[in-house]
Amino acid sequence: MTVPDWVQDAVFYQIFPDRFADGDAATAPFNVQPWGSLPQLRGFQGGDLEGVIQKLDYLHTFGINAIYLNPIFQAASNHRYDTYDYFKIDPKLGDLEAFKRLLTVAHGLGIRVILDGVFNHCGRGFFAFQDILENESDSPYLKWFHVKGFPLNAYGDQPANYECWWQIKSLPKFNTGEPAVRKYLLDVSRYWIEQGADGWRLDVPNEIDDDEFWAEFRSLVKGINPHAYTLGEIWDVNPRWVGPRGFDGLMNYPFRAAVIDFFGKSSITASQFGNTMTHLITVYPREHVYAQFNPLGSHDTERTLMMCGGDVARMKMTLLFQFTYVGAPSIYYGDEIGLTGGKDPDCRRAFIWDESKWNTDLWNYVKSLVAIRKAHPALRRGEYRQLYHHDREGLFAFLRKHDHHERDALIVVFNNSDTPVIRNVPTTHSGWQNGAWARDLLSGKKFVVENHFVTNLRLPPRTGMILATQ
Repeated sequence: MTVPDWVQDAVFYQIFPDRFADGDAATAPFNVQPWGSLPQLRGFQGGDLEGVIQKLDYLHTFGINAIYLNPIFQAASNHRYDTYDYFKIDPKLGDLEAFKRLLTVAHGLGIRVILDGVFNHCGRGFFAFQDILENESDSPYLKWFHVKGFPLNAYGDQPANYECWWQIKSLPKFNTGEPAVRKYLLDVSRYWIEQGADGWRLDVPNEIDDDEFWAEFRSLVKGINPHAYTLGEIWDVNPRWVGPRGFDGLMNYPFRAAVIDFFGKSSITASQFGNTMTHLITVYPREHVYAQFNPLGSHDTERTLMMCGGDVARMKMTLLFQFTYVGAPSIYYGDEIGLTGGKDPDCRRAFIWDESKWNTDLWNYVKSLVAIRKAHPALRRGEYRQLYHHDREGLFAFLRKHDHHERDALIVVFNNSDTPVIRNVPTTHSGWQNGAWARDLLSGKKFVVENHFVTNLRLPPRTGMILATQ
C-alpha cells in the first residue's frame, strides 16, 4: 500500500494518442483528417498505439522513463473521455495485442506506462446507458445512472434529464453508489493492471465523492501490483486525496499555476512564488510530495509556450524550475519542440515529426535538464530549501540536497527580470566550503565560494543556473 519508489525518479511524458504518431494506416478511419490539421472537437488524425511503439526510441533517447496515456479505450470522440467499452482498446488505436507490444517494448527500455481511468462518467454508447435508452423504466441498468425522467433527452436541444458531467449530454454520470457499477469499475481497474499497466491516472476523482470507493480501488490495484502508481486529477491543494485511502500523488496544477504566473507572466512576486512552493511541500506527507505529478501543460490547458507569451526564455525558466523542484516532472507531448496551441481543443495539435520545424534550441535545453535531473539524486530525492529572493529584481534561489553530502547539494538560481544582475547568493545548509568553485551545469561558467556565498554571480535577463561544486 506504500507509494511506489520509482515515481521519485520518473520523468513523465503525456501522450494524447490521436495526435502523437501514426504508425499503422490500417487503423485510421476512412475520413481521417490530414496530420497537423487544426484540432477540432470532432474528427481523427490517425495517431495510434503502433505510432507510440515506433517512437519509444525517441522517448528513451530523450530520457523519458514513464508515459501517461490519455484514454485508449473504445469511445466515440478523439479525446475518448466518453468511453463505451472499458475492456477494449479503441480499434482506431489498435488492439490488445498492440497494447501488450507497447508494454513489452516500453518495459524493455525501462519505461513505465500508466493509463487514464474515466470512472465518473462514460459515453452514450456504453451498453448500460443504451439499454436505458431502449427499455426506459424497464431497463435492468436503471440504477447505473441518475435518471430523472423519460424519454431520455440524450440528443437534441432539450436539457438532459439525467446527470452528466458538466451538463454535457454525451457524458452520462455513473451512479457509483450502485454495487453493480462499483464492481464493474473495479473489474476494469483490475483487468488493465493484470494486463501489465503500471498504474492509473484517475479523471475527476473528486466528483466520485466516496472515500470508500477510492480506498477499495487503491487496495485492489496495490494488491495486484504493489508498485503501481495511482494519480488523482485534483486541481486544488487538498491533502484529503492522498494517503492510505487515497492516491499516491496528484496532478499538481497549483504548482503549474504558480510557475507560469511567476516565470511565464511575472504576475506574482518572488516572495509570493516562494511561499507557494514551500506550502506545496509542507501541506502533504513527505512520501506523497515526492510522488506529485508536476505538469506545465496538459490536454486541458493552453500550451506552455503560449502561456509564456511565446517567449522561449520564459519557457526555459519554467522548465528549469520544473526539473529541479520536488516531484516528478511531466512533459506534455510536443512542448519540448515548441508546439503551440490555445485552449482545448487547440492544445491537442499533432506532433510535428519534421525536425526542421522543431525549436532545436528548446529541445536540446529540455534534453539537458532531463539528463541533469537523472544524474543528480539531490534533484529527485533531496530536500528543498529556499535560500534567497528579491522581489524588485525578480531573483529567486533554492537548495536541493541529498543525504547531507557536499557532492549531492545543488543551488538553483533565477533572474526573472529584463535586466542582468550580479549578486552574491548564500550557500546556507549546502555544506559547500570556502574557496570551492561552483559550476553552472548548464553553461559551464564557474564562480568562487567565499564566506558562505557564491560570489559575483552574473545572471543574464530571464535565465537560471544549476550550481554544483567541483
